[in-house]
Amino acid sequence: FFKFHERQLMWKSVDKMRCFRKRSILPFLGFLVTFLLFFNLYMDDGYVLEAEKRQLGETLIHPPNSERYVHTFRDLSNFSGTINVTYRYLAGIPLPRKKYLTIGLSSVKRKRGNYLLETIKSIFDQSSYEELKEIVVVVHLADFDLVWCENLVQEITRKFAHHIIAGRLLVIQAPEEYYPSLDGLKRNYNDPEDRVRFRSKQNVDYAFLLNFCTNLSHFYMMLEDDVRCSRNFLTALKKVITSREGSYWVMLEFSKLGYIGKLYHSRDLPRLAHFLLMFYQEMPCDWLLIHFRGLLAQKDVIRFKPSLFQHMGYYSSYKGAENKLKDDDFEEDSIDIPDNPPASLCTNINVFENYDATKAYSSIVDEYFWGKPPCTGDFFIIIFNKSTKISRIKIVTGTEDRQNDILHHGALEVGQKSVETKQGRQCTSYITLGEFKAGNIEVNNVDHKIGFDIECVRIVVTASQKEWLIIRTISLWTAQPISQLIK
Repeated sequence: FFKFHERQLMWKSVDKMRCFRKRSILPFLGFLVTFLLFFNLYMDDGYVLEAEKRQLGETLIHPPNSERYVHTFRDLSNFSGTINVTYRYLAGIPLPRKKYLTIGLSSVKRKRGNYLLETIKSIFDQSSYEELKEIVVVVHLADFDLVWCENLVQEITRKFAHHIIAGRLLVIQAPEEYYPSLDGLKRNYNDPEDRVRFRSKQNVDYAFLLNFCTNLSHFYMMLEDDVRCSRNFLTALKKVITSREGSYWVMLEFSKLGYIGKLYHSRDLPRLAHFLLMFYQEMPCDWLLIHFRGLLAQKDVIRFKPSLFQHMGYYSSYKGAENKLKDDDFEEDSIDIPDNPPASLCTNINVFENYDATKAYSSIVDEYFWGKPPCTGDFFIIIFNKSTKISRIKIVTGTEDRQNDILHHGALEVGQKSVETKQGRQCTSYITLGEFKAGNIEVNNVDHKIGFDIECVRIVVTASQKEWLIIRTISLWTAQPISQLIK
């Protein structure tokens, strides 16, 4: 009784604070949240007390039966700590070993159509046996209709029993009593009341899902429940993550749509869960994700092509409205994504503005190198962090908008025997693989044509030109088997 009374008082006080905040303290709250996020950004991610860690572990393995969630100010100020929620385990239990990737799905009953089973099937069907060892899929059934949840769990259990037994699939639910009030919410952006209720609850749904997934893996992928995946998407993800080693990022995007294909470090999930709860009624989740990314000092979108996930639903979970959005950058087969091993890049071509050399080596959308007219003997060099077996090289210059800014006369070379110089590490021995034709070059079976592991790849200008030079993409594939990338 006392716990129930406490909770009632708490949400009444939250409602009063909501009205007060409308009038007076929105600017102060914005400042406070920004300060807390930045302060916590520099705190050790191991800040949570050992006792709290033990409590979290016990909750994940043996969830208590009667604890209720009380969202205290201490919870809000400790963004590295998890939220004390007692989840219902509807299917499966977490395994003790951390996986590489958690894929999180939140699902509610739709008025028209249901795509959750197809989404789960696509995740598993498009993954190899080696990839399946490194993923765990967590489904949060976030609808308060318990009969619907029970029927859906029975279907999931029947279709994916072997994945549940193997610890690759968990189905959970955060009980309704843990949710804040969904009545009398602020109607920002002139949204109708039911729309505000829907998107506010959705923010809490995702917050509880993120909170649950904090300690399951090293990385977390956010998906919607009406998505299909490209083949071997985990291998593609691993390639991108490896290529970003040493660079700071908060969110990597593998789709241009909604909440689909958003990748996070798992260590950031507690902060994001708290953030969504704090501002659950303010704006839609995808807008909050953008603000969160910016507050953690990632200014720009980092999105990769091709997209690895495609929206397949025709009816929205909101009122069953039609939603036929498609990602035109999606490719069914992602296995052809280049490896681009970690490397440093340099050039003596005059760079235009911030279109520097590294952007030609990136698979981020709309990034490329752009330089002023090159002269005979000018070069563009990629120096690997360690010698590498390369099987294929493909280089594309120019863009659709600037089709004349190509390399009109150039050669592709690979080198070995690197030494340290005043200008940095350089290779002392090169052989030519081929000449550029119409601004492009592609060489296959490179590892069979040369007798050494490559340390450098060099583009050499063989004749001066009046046109500027855009190097749109440099794509390199290693001779390393796919299975080794998954380990």
